[in-house]
Amino acid sequence: MTTVMTTVMTTVMTTQKTSETARRIRRAILFVASLLFVAAAWELYKAVGPEAGGKIFGWKLLPRSNNNAMPHVWDMLMRYNRPELRGSDRKIWSVVLAGAWFSFRLALVGFAIGSTLGLGLSILMARFKIAERGILPYLVVSQTVPLIALAPLVVSWGGKLSIAGWTWPRWLSAAVLGAFLAFFPVAVGALKGLTSAPSASLELMDSYAASWWQTLRKLRFPAAIPYMVPAFKLGASGAVIGVVVAEISTGLKGGIGRLIIEYARQATGDPAKVFTAVFGAAGLGLAMAGLVALADVLLMRNRPKETTT
Repeated sequence: MTTVMTTVMTTVMTTQKTSETARRIRRAILFVASLLFVAAAWELYKAVGPEAGGKIFGWKLLPRSNNNAMPHVWDMLMRYNRPELRGSDRKIWSVVLAGAWFSFRLALVGFAIGSTLGLGLSILMARFKIAERGILPYLVVSQTVPLIALAPLVVSWGGKLSIAGWTWPRWLSAAVLGAFLAFFPVAVGALKGLTSAPSASLELMDSYAASWWQTLRKLRFPAAIPYMVPAFKLGASGAVIGVVVAEISTGLKGGIGRLIIEYARQATGDPAKVFTAVFGAAGLGLAMAGLVALADVLLMRNRPKETTT
């Protein structure tokens, strides 16, 4: 009997791992297919769209399809393998990669700050209902502040800070703006997850005389994981957006946002160049979200699967 049960359990676990692998392969195929679809749609519009743009019901909605506004996909990709500047030996892919790495580190700092703040606020709001009623509306209002208007204020305030000889570095302003966009989805998603535990399970923990913190660690946090992982992905992407916008609005050198500004000035003579930096920023956001997804896989690989009878 024991041998039969062991065989059945091994078969079930193997089937689950196979289905999980197949699901990841399907996701990868869909991702590649979506990129190919976007590239095909770009080239199709470039072939049939008006070069000077067009109007719909009197509104100028159709973008220009000429080479200056919409270079060919292969021209943009091939631009990576050419020098950044005429007469230079440094390829543009290395410049974009260096800028993306600089912004990536700032986004990581911003994501760490924003996630810590958002998670702390979610625990506070889950613990005290009065805190939720008092804090949550202000969290929503905070996201209506234009980031491009907030960036100069953060730089100005930070530049005036000096604590025991420590001065506020300019790059920290960009990280703080990344944290500003990261903390909100984490706070809201974690709050939803922490309050999603079944009432029967909460009553069971109460019957064991478990403290609120024990319930938080053993019940609420595990129940919140399906809500927190998407929230962390949004927070990671938001951190990238905040850092790039901060680099653009404050002129911080070294990052992908600065490259977008510099290459946009050269768009008339080299239209494909600016897209290399734009693609780098998009890849940066995907990399941050991918890190969260990878952490989810590593942390949840040994979690028992739910079964239905």
